[in-house]
Amino acid sequence: MSIVQHLINGELVSKGERTTDVFNPSTGQAVRKVELASRATVQEAIDSAKAAFPAWRNTPPAKRAQVMFRFKQLLEQNEAKISQMISEEHGKTLEDAAGELKRGIENVEFACAAPEVLKGEYSRNVGPNIDAWSDFQPLGVVAGITPFNFPAMVPLWMYPLAIACGNAFILKPSERDPSSTLFIAQLLLEAGLPKGILNVVHGDKEAVDALIEAPEVKALSFVGSTPIAEYIYAEGTKRGKRVQALGGAKNHAVLMPDADLDNAVSALMGAAYGSCGERCMAISVAVCVGDQVADALIAKLEPQIKALKIGAGTSCGLDMGPLVTAAARDKVVGYIDDGVAAGARLVVDGRGFRVSGNEDGYFVGGTLFDKVTPEMRIYKEEIFGPVLCIVRVNSLEQAMQLINDHEYGNGTCIFTRDGEAARLFCDEIEVGMVGVNVPLPVPVAYHSFGGWKRSLFGDLHAYGPDGVRFYTRRKAITQRWPQRASHEASQFAFPSL
Repeated sequence: MSIVQHLINGELVSKGERTTDVFNPSTGQAVRKVELASRATVQEAIDSAKAAFPAWRNTPPAKRAQVMFRFKQLLEQNEAKISQMISEEHGKTLEDAAGELKRGIENVEFACAAPEVLKGEYSRNVGPNIDAWSDFQPLGVVAGITPFNFPAMVPLWMYPLAIACGNAFILKPSERDPSSTLFIAQLLLEAGLPKGILNVVHGDKEAVDALIEAPEVKALSFVGSTPIAEYIYAEGTKRGKRVQALGGAKNHAVLMPDADLDNAVSALMGAAYGSCGERCMAISVAVCVGDQVADALIAKLEPQIKALKIGAGTSCGLDMGPLVTAAARDKVVGYIDDGVAAGARLVVDGRGFRVSGNEDGYFVGGTLFDKVTPEMRIYKEEIFGPVLCIVRVNSLEQAMQLINDHEYGNGTCIFTRDGEAARLFCDEIEVGMVGVNVPLPVPVAYHSFGGWKRSLFGDLHAYGPDGVRFYTRRKAITQRWPQRASHEASQFAFPSL
């Protein structure tokens, strides 16, 4: 069985360390192994990045951008291969994998604008013969820790921009589906990136703690669950690091009585069940304003959920594949059991779903609950599976209060034809990313991605303009060149105009 190796100083290396199996979720079979880095291996990657950083920092941004342009072309040329690798190890459909990659490529395109986004600010004659300017300078060695659910897109949120800004990068991807992430990193080397600027180390908590504790690592980016995000933020900032840690979510969709219900149903099907619900921006709660809206929604959703095409992710024409691991499947089934026990009405039951020919795969069918209340675990906690909960309220204000009271504030949306209601919702909702008749309001690459409350730890969002600020620090310079004939007396007061 092949072993997924580390990428250190431009070379694939195997250290003969601990390994863990990588499974195909559609079959339940191990397809390869991946090495789990020791602290020594992580330190080797850090040393490589530190040695490569000075020359890269002094490389003109335009030349860094040229590498990113070539990288973009290679990603597009290898779309089918990358999508196949994602689907085999994650389980998502080929179409979903290709869509993930395309959203990642958007961030590479933004990184191609390095000469523009790194331009400083200049002011002439702020005082007699005094000019002032500020510029953005790289931090040095920075690191990213990325989740299993987007093995291509989320790393591409991080290292293309960090590298375009002049940093060296250590990536610790998920050990559950590492192959596509490693292959994409190799494409960046093929595009002309110098050795040592991007290193990939696979691993578990030992590797994560090594990155947190290493004094050479100046910043950490993380996407994953809230408990781990909070841990990384606390431990990283305690050591003086810059940290952005994106955590969990419980995303609500509000359906108003005037909503275009057919469009809302179509949007909810994709937002709730796409990628088997394994998205931090998945809609997992539909808040219906009025019983009439809820009843009509269920009548339209139920047959479509039962008709979902579910199978091995590498097959074509599917709506949904399996969950990523057996443990993930069992966790989702446990939540469904808990919802039934708590008194929610189970409209569509996805438990016990089997795919002919893939009976050992980690499948759960689309599931729908009605009459869910805020006290239930299936409402309060992130399920991360194909489960949609319907909550009934009597007004928009009640719906907004429900959302604002929740501990998470990642994404939300409202379906309505009423501009006044939409404007109120956008202004008053305490959530970081908001959609109006858009179910997955994931910002494009030239904006920034991030939630509020316990969905984000740190001050800056991911990628886009906030990404530039996260991966750089501003330096302000004030410079004076006195005229030769001028001999001014010493000044002891604070200088001013």
